[in-house]
Amino acid sequence: MAGGKLTPRQKMINLMYLVFIAMLAMNMSKEVLSAFGLMNEKFESSNSAATASNEQMLSSLDQKAAEAKGEFAMAAGTAHKVETITKEFFNYISTLKADVVKGFEVDKTTGKLPYESMDKGDTIDNWFTGEGYTAKGNEIIAKIDKYKADMKAALTDKKYSAIITEIDNKFDTSDVKNKEGLKDKYLTYHFKGFPAVASVAKLSAWQNDVQKAESDVYSAALGKAAVAAASYSNYQAIVVLDKSAYFQGETVTGKVVLGRYDENTKPTSFSGPGKIDANGQAIISMTAGGIGEQSINGQFTFLEDGKTIPLKFSGNYVVVPKPNSATISADKMNVVYRGVVNPISVSFAGVADNKVVVSAPGLSSAGKAGKYNMSPGTGTETTIVVTGTLPNGSTVSDKKTFRIKGIPSPTGTIRGEMGVVKGPKSNLEVATVGAKLVDFDFEVGLDVVGFNLKVTGQPTIVVSGNKLNAQCKSVLSKAGRGDQVTISEINTKLVGAGSYLLPRTAPVIFEIQ
Repeated sequence: MAGGKLTPRQKMINLMYLVFIAMLAMNMSKEVLSAFGLMNEKFESSNSAATASNEQMLSSLDQKAAEAKGEFAMAAGTAHKVETITKEFFNYISTLKADVVKGFEVDKTTGKLPYESMDKGDTIDNWFTGEGYTAKGNEIIAKIDKYKADMKAALTDKKYSAIITEIDNKFDTSDVKNKEGLKDKYLTYHFKGFPAVASVAKLSAWQNDVQKAESDVYSAALGKAAVAAASYSNYQAIVVLDKSAYFQGETVTGKVVLGRYDENTKPTSFSGPGKIDANGQAIISMTAGGIGEQSINGQFTFLEDGKTIPLKFSGNYVVVPKPNSATISADKMNVVYRGVVNPISVSFAGVADNKVVVSAPGLSSAGKAGKYNMSPGTGTETTIVVTGTLPNGSTVSDKKTFRIKGIPSPTGTIRGEMGVVKGPKSNLEVATVGAKLVDFDFEVGLDVVGFNLKVTGQPTIVVSGNKLNAQCKSVLSKAGRGDQVTISEINTKLVGAGSYLLPRTAPVIFEIQ
């Protein structure tokens, strides 16, 4: 407050102002504390679900290891090592959470902690001393480092490298640079001086990270398909043909494989239109039948636990007459768009690509066989005509009509965000006004070349370019918290399309925090 002598009335006004500020701070604090509490509930609920899911996955691994041995047994061995490491660290974190919430009683009615009262963090003061750690703080760091070291020792296979990297990143105990640019110790940065409810939420997040790593290990060990498979009777035999349709009299080629291929999974016998090769695959070779749908049938035989297990397979293929129509399709949608290059694929069944001629207004070769680029002009439709030359010299032709549409209206963005964007004025002052095409399948570049800025109660500013100018910043300086700044009349053009402007761009609003 200002110095000098104050009248009793001014003193009273000043006192009321201070009380008002304090009340605002208390209300904000309660909201933040409750938010941390809700966050902790989310983490704990997720942790409970993850525990049940991980137990079920490990049980499936054990079941398969007992039945099939081999790689299943090795995977289960790795999984149990990780289970032990995870459980030890998870339970240790639980003891830290118990320390944090010590002295706070759970509400018997709601079963929740008193979040709005957990604004102090003195329950973990015994972690810190001066700028360093106490014996307890050093113990926590040692436990984290042990967890990381144990996981690395258990997961030596390269397929777990991504999991190890994620664990190292999430539990990096090195010093952290604070907002002043100075380095704080890891626990100091994350816990010292924080409300108890924030600390317990952070510890629950640790537990969530630990359980995610455990789940990732189980999935990577065998893959979910291998975990779900209980025996050979549940395998799916798949007929894989070199192509799905054949001319009359043409040789049908392909192979039959199991849904989950394993070099240790080889049949003892096979019956069907072909023979078994060294890799346990059935190589098919036969003459195609008459025009129409044909079937392929046979049987694998496996030996499991001294018993013979038959596994039948069946598949179909279609014999088609020689081609009389072309296949024409837009690579991304059933229309073509004006203003962009539309990729088009054209093929003619049974005709070599170098024997196919394609023509249409605005159509050009993309440099690869069967690939073209369409840049439609005016009008609402365009027709692609295809002519193919058969081996006997005769020709067949076909055509297809596509609708032409304009590019849809973009949506304005601030900092790449749409709708109502929130943040301090300083963020808006340096932000870039942009535009996005929502749910548009083409990758296009958009440039904002102008917009209007309107602050509630202030005149509209017309801006050239995609940044706030000095006039905008002057008007913005008069705005306060809760005021909304509307960015409208956004002029957007396609990159590389000259002066062509897109349809009206939807506005974006920035709410000052």
